[in-house]
Amino acid sequence: MNHPVIAITMGDAAGVGPEVIVKALARSDAYPPMRPLVIGDAGRLAKAAKIAGVAVDIRRVDGPADATYEPGTIDCVDLGLIPDDLPFGALSPLAGDAAFRYIERAVSLAVAGDVDAICTAPLNKEALHAGGHIFPGHTEILADLTGTPEVSMMLSAPKLRVVHCTTHIGLVDAIERIDAGLVERTIRRGHETLVRSGIPAPRIAVCGINPHAGENGLFGRGEEETKVAPGIAAARADGIDAQGPLPADTVFFRAVRGDFDLVVAMYHDQGHNPVKVLGLEAGVNITIGLPVVRTSVDHGTAFDIAGTGVADERSLLEALRQAAELAPHRAA
Repeated sequence: MNHPVIAITMGDAAGVGPEVIVKALARSDAYPPMRPLVIGDAGRLAKAAKIAGVAVDIRRVDGPADATYEPGTIDCVDLGLIPDDLPFGALSPLAGDAAFRYIERAVSLAVAGDVDAICTAPLNKEALHAGGHIFPGHTEILADLTGTPEVSMMLSAPKLRVVHCTTHIGLVDAIERIDAGLVERTIRRGHETLVRSGIPAPRIAVCGINPHAGENGLFGRGEEETKVAPGIAAARADGIDAQGPLPADTVFFRAVRGDFDLVVAMYHDQGHNPVKVLGLEAGVNITIGLPVVRTSVDHGTAFDIAGTGVADERSLLEALRQAAELAPHRAA
């Protein structure tokens, strides 16, 4: 069996993406069995390596077939979009457009079967919009490029996995969007992902929307009864072990304790905050429901430290590990 080819998109060139990539790929003993291929800008990677004090060679290639995947060498499909004088740590429409182009090329390679998974370094949403691409984030870009009508965001950290019904929308809009069908589909996507990853019967906890999961109608306007509970019931009718609606103020503690394999959160901060409390360096963002495997670091572009050499590559290493685990392995 050959190791899977993982396309690593460079993210926003003004952020920490180039640095965490060169640091991670310089540690050949740290990342899992895979063949990494960066989609980005070779000159920017070389500059990041110099800043970080990392001894690697950056090799320009046309595509996966031209890469050597040798330790100490980073193969890069160089789109040549970043000028040498682009400053680190400053918002740039040019970098925002380039970040989109890297994803676009990676998706093209993945859909064609030339790479087995995509792992994304962070982009900056404001720069992305300034560059002419009006998407809330990576998840929505990937869904659009693959023609996928609906996907879910899963965050994974040691002892905790969380999948979201809604993500980058306001809280009032999220409550309005949630319905029984969305809850059921999100549960099913999470269940299928964990089954494929080797958990035959995942235990899934589903959060309520209101404090104390509504406490039998005491809080809210009956959202648990009308929006959440029917979705859980439909999943359970198919044999999925889904429990809830459960109070979000205790369910994450219970999951970390080992009671559940997955928590279904209703909205962005309900699911993100517990994962990020466990540490940004350990969190991984996984898009589920796509026709291609995609993982990502669970941190942003960190403009405040970009270009200083101090960015932490551990989240990218974990994202690469999970991409390699989820990706199909090719026959030799």
